[in-house]
Amino acid sequence: MIVRSGKWDLLSDPKDPVWDQFLQAAGMSDAHREAQAMVRPSEELSRDGDRWTLSSLSELWTNQVTFTLGEKVSIPLYANVVQTTSVFTEEAGKLIQTFESEGRKGTVVREQAPDGMTVTYSVLGVTAVRNHKKVA
Repeated sequence: MIVRSGKWDLLSDPKDPVWDQFLQAAGMSDAHREAQAMVRPSEELSRDGDRWTLSSLSELWTNQVTFTLGEKVSIPLYANVVQTTSVFTEEAGKLIQTFESEGRKGTVVREQAPDGMTVTYSVLGVTAVRNHKKVA
């Protein structure tokens, strides 16, 4: 399986306490974590040759990053709050993002299925899983 373009809406509860623990471990403030608990962002992934674009869209913010697999890119994560240096790779049909921010190293693994996507977030020993349904 290869990583495909598409759009996915969040199914998981945005108030999931494990998600909040992940955001705290990633360095997000209390106020920004509270805002995260109020939204159900969509993720959109597109590809043009070697260039990929990943967008996170919600009522409160839009993040967009364009990247080439294997190259470092500086991007904000989580409502434009946590600035990271990230590298994206594709392994066994998964889009894997390794990131570092203020000495914190973590991963975001996006695994697609025909009807959805599972995204696993890990940093400092905290792992949160969020499920999405495919909408386009």
